[in-house]
Amino acid sequence: MKLRPLFDNVVIKLVETETTTPGGIVLPTAAKEKPQLATVVAVGPGGNIDGHDVEMQVKVGDSVLFSKYAGTEFKQDGEEYIVLRQSNILAVVDK
Repeated sequence: MKLRPLFDNVVIKLVETETTTPGGIVLPTAAKEKPQLATVVAVGPGGNIDGHDVEMQVKVGDSVLFSKYAGTEFKQDGEEYIVLRQSNILAVVDK
């Protein structure tokens, strides 16, 4: 199934990072706080949203930092995704 977000919505996939404590213990993903770094998987077309023209600032493949409690989480084919509005994306992370 292919996702095609509408309006100014963006589909992101969380970036899983392994964390090691100073003592050398590797923390599993379940023991950590939800990461706020993700990769953009799909981008809506933008357009006129609530009377304002919205131009999409992100593109597929961008690494982004997003608001902690933003969006709607869902699973597809065993992968976790979040759909959120572009305005909930705080920054594009350049590597």
